[in-house]
Amino acid sequence: MVKFSKKYSALSLAVEALRGHVGWKPAWRNAEPKRQYDMVLIGGGGHGLATAYYLAKVHGYKNIAVLEKGWIGGGNSGRNTTIVRSNYFFPESTAFYDFSLKLYEGLSRELNYNVMFSQRGMMMLAHDRHGVEMLRRSANAMLLNGADAEFLSPHEVRARVPGLNPSPRFPIMAGLNQPRGGSARHDAVVWGYARAADALGVDIIQGCEVTGFGIENGQVNAVETSRGRIETGKVGVAVAGHSSMIAQMAGFNLPIISYALQAYVSEPLKPCLDTVLLSPATGVYVSQSDKGGLVIGSSLDLYPSYAQRGNLPTMEASAAGIVELFPQFSRVKFLRQWAGIVDVMHDSTPVVGKTPVKGLYFNCGWGTGGFKAIPGGGYCFAHTMANDEPHPLVAPFSLKRFETGRLIDEAAGAGIAH
Repeated sequence: MVKFSKKYSALSLAVEALRGHVGWKPAWRNAEPKRQYDMVLIGGGGHGLATAYYLAKVHGYKNIAVLEKGWIGGGNSGRNTTIVRSNYFFPESTAFYDFSLKLYEGLSRELNYNVMFSQRGMMMLAHDRHGVEMLRRSANAMLLNGADAEFLSPHEVRARVPGLNPSPRFPIMAGLNQPRGGSARHDAVVWGYARAADALGVDIIQGCEVTGFGIENGQVNAVETSRGRIETGKVGVAVAGHSSMIAQMAGFNLPIISYALQAYVSEPLKPCLDTVLLSPATGVYVSQSDKGGLVIGSSLDLYPSYAQRGNLPTMEASAAGIVELFPQFSRVKFLRQWAGIVDVMHDSTPVVGKTPVKGLYFNCGWGTGGFKAIPGGGYCFAHTMANDEPHPLVAPFSLKRFETGRLIDEAAGAGIAH
């Protein structure tokens, strides 16, 4: 049981409103680093904070630190399009992502923090007969693997998304909907895990850059940081976008390429889209936020980069894709743009598990799908670190697969963009 200093509820909100909101306290401490911890997590995003939370709650560890170079949620957790789904092709992928989706379904209650999870559905379109065949195959795979799926005719697609272009260049021939899919509020997920982890005694240390590792006889024994040396026997790394750089500090390479992935938000509109829509032909996906803005994503900026910015041609292609789907949006203005750095493994499947250095574990390679994996990734990564054995759900996601050849190629299987 997590004991919060102040439980969030409608009653506490009403009481504070009457008191002028003077009784709210910081949701988590800004801790100072100690000389020694049982566990250290590098990366104060969703995965790092969720891992710390489950280490403390499920496995009973109390002496844990989360080190963040900048501020929590300032990396990929704050730079994505907040989509949650489990519509993958291979059994290993569907089992893991559906577990994560189930955790999302109870996350607001678990954390006593409204993460604004909205199960409005995730719909993928088909624009030619090959696409229809792919959707039928994906629907069958999802149902066989235990995920929910609906195959929709063109009439059913248009009935559910009434604003679609009546005369598109790419005809809409079918749709595949996952009703339990949807979106959540990205910063709420980070802040909810931070608050809950802090309540369990986890030290969240911001402005603390990792500069190296202490390694002796193949075993990690310390983390070198900009705020001094921290001794520990177990280190978990969850630094999406910079995993390869941290791995090189420990003396090994990862089969990862890092790219920028842009996203955009339009000016606010009246409610007009109540699902998450993905169009492979135009390369874009779109949903509408609670504030009314269209949240738009598209393909990667296909050149390796660690820069959190994108290029204008990709933005122009994304705008063209949206106008192809919804011509009535042609005069809508972009309000904001950002880019996250995504780690893409060679088989488009993540790595959660051990590394060549004993006591050093990595959680990385989520490509464009890291946000939806936060609860499941944190839960399984915590299990892996606590027991020094992978959780069964992430056992297929180990680095060993690049030695055995048992890859999980979701780029070809599910048709994902990364």
